[in-house]
Amino acid sequence: MRKLLVLAALAALLIPAEAGASILLGVEGSKSRFNDLTNQATDVNLDFITWGVHKQTYMDNTLAAAKPIPALSFGTVNKYGNEAITPAQIANGKGDRVLIDIAQALDRFGNFAYVRPYAEMNGHWNPYCAYNSNGSYRGASHSTKSFRRAFRRTYLIVHGGSVTNINAKLVASRMPKLDRTKNLPTNDVKVIWNPQGFGSPDLKGNSADAYYPGDNYVDVVANDLYDYGRGVEWAANLDLYRAHTGKPYAIGEWGLGPGIDHPDFVQKMANFVASHARVKMIIYYRSQNGSTFDLSSKPKSRAAYKRYILPLAN
Repeated sequence: MRKLLVLAALAALLIPAEAGASILLGVEGSKSRFNDLTNQATDVNLDFITWGVHKQTYMDNTLAAAKPIPALSFGTVNKYGNEAITPAQIANGKGDRVLIDIAQALDRFGNFAYVRPYAEMNGHWNPYCAYNSNGSYRGASHSTKSFRRAFRRTYLIVHGGSVTNINAKLVASRMPKLDRTKNLPTNDVKVIWNPQGFGSPDLKGNSADAYYPGDNYVDVVANDLYDYGRGVEWAANLDLYRAHTGKPYAIGEWGLGPGIDHPDFVQKMANFVASHARVKMIIYYRSQNGSTFDLSSKPKSRAAYKRYILPLAN
């Protein structure tokens, strides 16, 4: 009898989705290619832009191509692959022109969008991380305090609205006011705060929570999960989910690394979504011919995607 009960419990975990559950399915890369591979009618298109490359035509075309819902992701690296600005400089208003350009592009787009600034901020490979891979500190210009302020400033500018109201919030966070009198466009956006569940390097000072700008400056909490054949950090993902009970949750990126075809990872993702009601969106990385993450080279995982992930959107 005990064995039968255990089997029944395991079977329950394999249900693709809760009754009535429905989430947004996204992809980075080609939506049409992903549809050909999986039959997914993509809701959200994740798109990366470099810092400073925000000319009107480029931004307008980028957002239009990402319909129906763009997820605009950007960091602090310029088109040459170099750090263009530090978190402290963003907090002090040195990046306002770039952020205002983004806000105005979102206004011209005129539809709902996600904005995902400075993702994986507790990963040393990103210049806005406070630590190097060996655990050494990058200094005050890259501190978690500077990052939190930079994120708040970014949140306020892309959401837009009254300059008076924005400036009051900037001053309350000990940042300079905007150098303008004209109000910013009020945009229909949600800003995603997207660390890794655990820091790399894995230090207390580099934890996800160390970079959290506060509930008033985050619309969605997200995590990235990849299967590289070394085990997936499901426990850290659950910790991050539980740490922010008042926020919708998303998987900002998830995928299978080079040479990895693990349908069980895809199934576990579906199980996590189905059993955690605050999960609203998951974005697969990526859909591109020749990419080591593309599902064309992962037939078992592709079949699992169709079986377990697609029903989540129903």
